[in-house]
Amino acid sequence: MSLSLRGHHLLCVHGFRGMGYSPDFVKKMNEIVEQIRDERSDFPIQVVAALDDTCCTCPHKGKTTCEAGIGSNDHVLTMDLNVIRQLGLIEGAIYNKSFLVQLTAEKVEPDDLDYICKGCSWLSYGVCKEGIADLREKYLKE
Repeated sequence: MSLSLRGHHLLCVHGFRGMGYSPDFVKKMNEIVEQIRDERSDFPIQVVAALDDTCCTCPHKGKTTCEAGIGSNDHVLTMDLNVIRQLGLIEGAIYNKSFLVQLTAEKVEPDDLDYICKGCSWLSYGVCKEGIADLREKYLKE
């Protein structure tokens, strides 16, 4: 199995709680989240700043860009690149899931989301910060 994920979706998967843009999107995101959270499986993930495997069921997906509203594609691209930069990744490169999860735990703190995900409509729910906090607690035990 191989997966393509936008930079910002590398963070979303840790806080996802079943909310989404449509029932099909929620179903697809749940599938991806289960794969990411399954500690027994490891697989390659291509990190992109573009439409990814999660976007395929989003009602806002255009041919090549997010069409949720004016400026939405620029906004999601900014979040993608913020995450890629924060994690020190190369856009378009392929990494093992286990490496990406560990790296996220090490390099992203809950309050970093205020900058990385600025303007995201899901940020105010607090689930994203909770997900990152839980991830850090699980992977950074001293």
